[in-house]
Amino acid sequence: MDIRSSGEPELTRAAPEDVAAVEGAAAAEGAAAAEDAAAGERAFDAIIAADSRVEPTDWMPEGYRKTLVRQISQHAHSEIIGMQPEGNWITRAPSLKRKAILMAKVQDEAGHGLYLYSAAQTLGVDRETMFDQLITGSAKYSSIFNYLTPTWADMGSIGWLVDGAAICNQVPLCRASYGPYARAMVRICKEESFHQRQGFEILLTLSNGSAAQKAMAQESVNRWYAPALMMFGPPDGDSPNSRQSMAWNIKRFSNDDLRQRFVDMIVPQAEILGLTLPDPAIAWNEERGHYDFGELDWAEFHEVLAGRGQANAVRVARRRAAHEGGAWVREAARAYADKQAAASVNDTEFEAAETRHVAERIAS
Repeated sequence: MDIRSSGEPELTRAAPEDVAAVEGAAAAEGAAAAEDAAAGERAFDAIIAADSRVEPTDWMPEGYRKTLVRQISQHAHSEIIGMQPEGNWITRAPSLKRKAILMAKVQDEAGHGLYLYSAAQTLGVDRETMFDQLITGSAKYSSIFNYLTPTWADMGSIGWLVDGAAICNQVPLCRASYGPYARAMVRICKEESFHQRQGFEILLTLSNGSAAQKAMAQESVNRWYAPALMMFGPPDGDSPNSRQSMAWNIKRFSNDDLRQRFVDMIVPQAEILGLTLPDPAIAWNEERGHYDFGELDWAEFHEVLAGRGQANAVRVARRRAAHEGGAWVREAARAYADKQAAASVNDTEFEAAETRHVAERIAS
């Protein structure tokens, strides 16, 4: 029986020389890709060794890219979520001046988030993906923003302690090895410096006010001191990402080094405020040249990080509601952009036709 009569296509075996040619081309392509990767890695290592900047068009290890996407997107999420604790007090600020300053600060935080999302996008992750990770709860942000702000003094503590810790952590990031991140941090740190001074001034005013105002300031500092120290992350021995980030010059100092710098900074500032830091172990260590301080409750840190803090669910729910409520604005902006792009194409076509018409008249 002739199997070709069944209508099935006839199978033919490739000639040995054809198979060898295909395999040879694939091998050559693989070798070229490997050489390109090796050359890219050498160039990357040279940039890191020279303490220079990696730019988006440069070759980079996948681990480096993933580390940056994680760190920068989490930083951006923290700025956006961080608007909520202070935004809660805009309508209740004690004076018009305080309200205007607080509004400006919250607007700054929104801008910081946008700078950072833009920096993350240069690594190949789109903004919608990052937004989705935040509002679905799959992305992390700084655990400090999962604490409540029941008193006006908390606006001072957030500025002095939280933004102060942010400055200690973020100023070295102005020298991070990834160019877009480092450049974004320059402006962010300038504005955070203002935020820290604003918080210090609120607490100074309260501590020099009535006994009730000073007590409110002290109670707030008592609540925010330990969470602010935890902002630098777990102890170095329990921080799996720090060592590699420092090897890549993304981070410049370890978590414990940054925490020590922060304590050394705020102890004399607390004396100026006339407030007491809630840590009886704080004492100057002449031999080390630093202040000693007590152990932190890392169980609390991990509970908040796991989503069981005072306000985790509230923060994400409000961000999700705001994102969904603003859908019509994004749709209108896209429609307008599409309309402008179409108009630009039409204008270009019209100008091209006019140019051809003029050229034809001249030629004739």
